[in-house]
Amino acid sequence: MRVLIVDDEELARRGIRARLERCKNVSVVGECANGREAIECIRKNSPDLVFLDVQMPGKNGFDVIEAIGAKRFPQVVFVTAHDRFAIRAFEVNALDYLLKPIDDERFNVAIERARKSLAREKDSDLARRLTAVIGVVRPDPQTESARLNDRIVVRSGGRVAFVKIAEIDWIEAAGDYVTLHVGKKTWLLRETISAIDDKLAAKGFARIHRSTVVNLERISEVRTLDNGESLALLIDGTQLKLSRSYRASVQQLLEGTG
Repeated sequence: MRVLIVDDEELARRGIRARLERCKNVSVVGECANGREAIECIRKNSPDLVFLDVQMPGKNGFDVIEAIGAKRFPQVVFVTAHDRFAIRAFEVNALDYLLKPIDDERFNVAIERARKSLAREKDSDLARRLTAVIGVVRPDPQTESARLNDRIVVRSGGRVAFVKIAEIDWIEAAGDYVTLHVGKKTWLLRETISAIDDKLAAKGFARIHRSTVVNLERISEVRTLDNGESLALLIDGTQLKLSRSYRASVQQLLEGTG
């Protein structure tokens, strides 16, 4: 992670540099004492993260962002002795807001947020580039559209996976996420169970429980228990609870009458 330090106080710059030197995989690409220097350095070095003082002679921190452009500006952590700029800082999508004197624990939190944010950006960029490559290999728009619609893009850490929908066995809710069960593998996707149900309803999937969506091709048997409850048995032996409210519709779909 390439970091730029911008502060008109030498002591403040020294403190941030000392903390950064204790962080793994971090390099300081420059130090600037005013807004004009910061603008030049950002344009020249394209840092990943900027520790930016708000109050500086000449151009302040917000002027620096305006000069570069908020959409093109690196990740930014504001550093200031005053909390009155906090609302405006987050209006320009600041990653964090540190008050002087800087607390070591808060500083480490800011660094970790930066790492995670940059990782998400890299995942998104990789997904766009992979999609572009697929488009080059298969230039026919209709074919390409169908191909992409048969996959779900899953981002995890520094990886991007294209999971074939037809290979998904079942899906379970996990808060604001869902877990895709694909053979022996599982993938965590930021999506609600209701949203995934809507997307996959036309692709041979059905809701069998408030927290479960299943690939109908994987169901080998629907079994009624002595207590009146039902289970959906999958080909691989997995047993999933089938809610009474969904049983009739699932039975119709399995029989081909839905």
